[in-house]
Amino acid sequence: MSKHQPIGPVEATKVPRFAGLGTFARLPQIDAVPDYDIAVLGVPFDGGTSFRPGARFGPAAVREASRLLRPGYHVELEVTPVEAVQVVDAGDVACTPYDIGKAVEQIEEQALPLLAKDKRVIAVGGDHTIALPMLRAVNKVHGPVALLHFDAHLDTWDTYFDEPITHGTMFRRAFEEGLLIEDKSMHVGIRGPVYDQDDFLRDHEFGFQIIRSTDIDEIGVPAAIAKVRERLGDTPVYLSVDIDVLDPAFAPGTGTPEMGGLHSRELLRLLRGLNGINIVGADVVEVAPAYDHADITSLAAATVVFDMMGLMVNSGHLIREQSELTSQPARV
Repeated sequence: MSKHQPIGPVEATKVPRFAGLGTFARLPQIDAVPDYDIAVLGVPFDGGTSFRPGARFGPAAVREASRLLRPGYHVELEVTPVEAVQVVDAGDVACTPYDIGKAVEQIEEQALPLLAKDKRVIAVGGDHTIALPMLRAVNKVHGPVALLHFDAHLDTWDTYFDEPITHGTMFRRAFEEGLLIEDKSMHVGIRGPVYDQDDFLRDHEFGFQIIRSTDIDEIGVPAAIAKVRERLGDTPVYLSVDIDVLDPAFAPGTGTPEMGGLHSRELLRLLRGLNGINIVGADVVEVAPAYDHADITSLAAATVVFDMMGLMVNSGHLIREQSELTSQPARV
């Protein structure tokens, strides 16, 4: 836990939000502070995508859209993350775009030093392949975790064109590697057709439960939140949000859009219903800005990242004692 007074984002009343350095929400870069608690890490890799490429440009687009955020007081979560803890932009992972296996190794190697028992990383992809190296890194610090996965797709298939690690297979690999607490992990927002009805049987064998988009139509958001919270309990959680969990009307800029998805408000309500859950790592993936319109998708992802910050603070694992802080004022 950092013992220094947090340095906040550039003040929008002094420097317009469209100006200045384009870090996430105009937060300080990691090398500009003595210590940190939450790091936002760009992972510009999309070599595992199976349809529309372009998520390698996601981190830059999400950072640009995040200029619009007012990263102060979060009304629904009742917290000001950038005052409670030190949040930084850790830049981008440098990984090869030509070799999936090598890129996965590089992502894990560069993410791991940013993690600790009292430090969190929110990865901004990139395609969903990046969740596997992030889970590997998180496991080296926290051990197996419950996976809470918001997505249109299961991502537990075996291979694509004989490739074992892609954006649709990485959670099967994670299960096989023992990275997940199998009786706690969960998919939310699943919809659309699958290759075979046995896909759901195999997914169940991997220890997942599913809340489909149509289930939310039937039971409503509050009941879905209750199911998720009951499933997760007090276990450490890795939260993975594929932006295509949103309907294409709310997230057109993604590689594998699927009709019948969540509305933006539904996703935010579901996330905010996780308040108090012990989230030890997270990612937001599959923003492909070439297919976006008016930054709709990038802004959705940026908002999700800000919510993740608040959830991590409200878990209680990062809150610092005021007596530990120096007298340096925060800049918000």
